Amino acid sequence: MSAGSGCRALGLDGFSKGWVAVLLDGDVHEIRFCSDVAGALSIGFDRAAIDIPIGMTDDGERACDLLARERLRPHSSRVFTGARRWLWAEFSDPDAANRDALRRGQKRVSRQLWHLGLKIIEVDTFVRANRARDIREAHPELVFLRLNAGRPLPSKKSEPGIELRRKLLRRQGIGDIDKWLAGGRIGTGAKSDDVLDACAVAIAARDVAGCVPDGVPPRDAYGLTMQIWF
Repeated sequence: MSAGSGCRALGLDGFSKGWVAVLLDGDVHEIRFCSDVAGALSIGFDRAAIDIPIGMTDDGERACDLLARERLRPHSSRVFTGARRWLWAEFSDPDAANRDALRRGQKRVSRQLWHLGLKIIEVDTFVRANRARDIREAHPELVFLRLNAGRPLPSKKSEPGIELRRKLLRRQGIGDIDKWLAGGRIGTGAKSDDVLDACAVAIAARDVAGCVPDGVPPRDAYGLTMQIWF
C-alpha cells in the first residue's frame, strides 16, 4: 500500500513522558503527544508502526535485531538488543537482572534498553490484547537509511544528522516537520529526534518497503511475530 492509496498510517515513538504519534492520511498529517500507548493507538488507523520491540524470546536473541544491525553497519549499536519479558517482570533493578541473566547463561541488558522496559511491556500488553489490529515493529534508522539511498547517516543527536533527516522527511511530503520541531513539541518533553523517529516509522507504515527477516517471520511464545519493518 503506497502513499496516497488511502492508508491511514500511524507512527509511534516513545519519549520520557509518553508517546509521539504521527498520523499520515493522504494530505492530512497530524502529530499528537500521548501519555500512554493505548491513547496513542486510539487514533483511527489502518496500519501502525512502533519503534519498540514486539515479540520477545526468553534469552533476548532475535534474528530481526541481528539482521537490522547488519544493515546499519557501521552504526550497528543503533539497534538495541536483548529484550526479555522476565527482566522487567521479575526485577526492578538492572544490576540484579543482569546477575540473573549471567546465571542463566544469557547476555546482559544494556542500560539504554533497561530504561525502555516500561514502554516495552506496555506495548507488549497492548499488542497481545489487540491481535486483530495491524501493529508492527519498525526501526526509524532503517527507514532513514532507505530514504537516504542506503548511505549511512550522521547521529540523530547531531545538527547535520537532524538536518538530513528533516530533509528526507520533507521529500516524503511531510511538510509540517519544521513546524513540529520548532513549536509543536515545545512543552511536551519530546526531543527533536523523538519527532523525527515517529515520522520515520509512520512512513514505514504508509509505504511498506521491506522487513527483516523476509518472508514468514518467527513467532515468540505468545504468537507475536518478530520482524522489523522499514
